[in-house]
Amino acid sequence: MTELERRLVQRIRSTGPMTVADYMHDCLLHPEFGYYSRHDPLGVSGDFTTAPEISQMFGELLGLALAQAWLDREAPRPACLAELGPGRGTLMADMLRASRTVPEFPEALSVHLVEASPVLRDLQRKAIDRQLHHHDTIESLPRIPLFLVANEFFDALPVRQFQRDGAMWRERMVGVGNDGNLNLGLSDPVSPESLAGRLGDTRDGDIVEIRPAASAIAGSIGERITEFGGLALVVDYGGQRSLGDTLQAVQAHRSVPPLTDPGTADLTAHVDFEAIAHAARPAAHTRVIPQGEFLERLGIVQRAERLAARLKGSALESHVAALRRLTHEDEMGTLFRAMALYQEGAPLPPGFTA
Repeated sequence: MTELERRLVQRIRSTGPMTVADYMHDCLLHPEFGYYSRHDPLGVSGDFTTAPEISQMFGELLGLALAQAWLDREAPRPACLAELGPGRGTLMADMLRASRTVPEFPEALSVHLVEASPVLRDLQRKAIDRQLHHHDTIESLPRIPLFLVANEFFDALPVRQFQRDGAMWRERMVGVGNDGNLNLGLSDPVSPESLAGRLGDTRDGDIVEIRPAASAIAGSIGERITEFGGLALVVDYGGQRSLGDTLQAVQAHRSVPPLTDPGTADLTAHVDFEAIAHAARPAAHTRVIPQGEFLERLGIVQRAERLAARLKGSALESHVAALRRLTHEDEMGTLFRAMALYQEGAPLPPGFTA
């Protein structure tokens, strides 16, 4: 039993079962024993690998897409280039490197990272050769035109889970069993206003997940883009709307039970893109498209061919494998999706045009 688990068991026995969202929050962000508070989870030696760690092409294309969107919006100055949950800083470093050739774009921007982990903040400072502004929340970003990317950010925000029971819902709660281990149970019937519209597309026993923090963050992004202009690119795994229990734990690149050894594994759940788009109104949103299609529209095949011309042997094999992993339908190409939020009436963002 981990130290965090001991504390959670003690808390539950003292105050009663906790929501899945509270459990996720403590597992990931407990200041002493939380997953993100204690170590670097990324890369081959970590627990999972994100798209920027797979290939530089991902960040390069997103950086150029944001630069083009900046030009399409009459190149506002000053502007804020921001990333939510930047990991090691690899994505931002690649975006800045690729877009530095766009005239006046680097000079127009200040770079802002919303990051809770002190370990990752240190890694970001080492990876990015620019003055950085770190923020605990999105609310402290400057109120100027915003060009933002959120790659695999929303999936790690805590979810609450509700199981349908007739015309009501029961919230799934984390409790303690007779054996002293953590387990899942159900609350008394409740009727959350946010789930009122889900009775028409669910059946008895179905589970629906909601992310209060995601809705608040999307609302803040939408409000800023509506008032000041800009663009937000959201890339994550999930679907148009939530249905089913998608909570998962990943440790050393393998799935493990979410309630086992809390604080030692990454906890995520699928992203409900429809909920993000709804919360961001009155900002407009594009349709949700597969990551593979999005990257191909941005020119990843052509970029891969240019890079491949300089590679041989195992380096070339790794490069080809990275392209496949990012775009192929059996890899990240369809599991991950992309959506953009933008100011109503502004040009469609790159990658989302027909």
